[in-house]
Amino acid sequence: MTRQELVNQIQRKKSFLCVGLDPDMTKMPECVKHEEDPIFAFNRRIIDATLPYAVAYKPNSAFYEAYGIKGMVSLQKTIQYLHDKNVFTIADAKRGDIGNTSARYAEAFLSPQGDFDFDAITVAPYMGSDSVSPFLGIPGKWVVLLALTSNPGSADFQTWENASPLLYQRVLEVSRQWGNEENMMYVVGATKAEMLKEVRRIVPKHFLLVPGVGAQGGSLEDVCKNGFVEGEAGLLINASRSIIYASKGEDFAEAAAAEAQRMQQQMAAYYL
Repeated sequence: MTRQELVNQIQRKKSFLCVGLDPDMTKMPECVKHEEDPIFAFNRRIIDATLPYAVAYKPNSAFYEAYGIKGMVSLQKTIQYLHDKNVFTIADAKRGDIGNTSARYAEAFLSPQGDFDFDAITVAPYMGSDSVSPFLGIPGKWVVLLALTSNPGSADFQTWENASPLLYQRVLEVSRQWGNEENMMYVVGATKAEMLKEVRRIVPKHFLLVPGVGAQGGSLEDVCKNGFVEGEAGLLINASRSIIYASKGEDFAEAAAAEAQRMQQQMAAYYL
């Protein structure tokens, strides 16, 4: 999916919601656990329920790898189901290694000839340009580079006050030369919303994938106030647990739809 195609979806749905598909068997409702493939059955119903309100979906690979081969089959079935839905797909895999290894990771998750064919993948920048460039070498695919994450430990390195510039600023400044606004996004946590002005100073037009709204307590209003790009949004606001586990009962899909719609209505205000 190109940038313009993504923007078109955002404008059509008046939404920049990304739903995180992080299935955990201990949290899933009992009504799907008897299915032949409980993870895919759960994901399919979540997707169907939230599709009117979401423009992107982000499966976290760890939640599938944890179940071994069966989990990876569920991931394959999930991404194949999404391919027909005209939505942006992100593999939340946080890869990044020496060049030849990154090339294989890129092939695994992004290749149109592979089992997954995601639109984008999250990548860690720590090893530098040669570890990221293989992901940018597949036409039409995106890198979502970790820049300023929402976890408490991010302060250990990303915003260490003795660094100048701060590490996350250095990541943004250097990496924007590797790709462009058509193939690179950045992860910026919603719990760091006050820093979005500085992020936008460095990367004014790049899309930002923003986790942390919902269960982690980030504010959608604060994120939009500091990071919204007029007309295009320039944001993908990710919500996982607050949507997919909105209910543990048989109405889990309906509850997910209600929470997704609530968030979409907040986002629609920026298009009125």
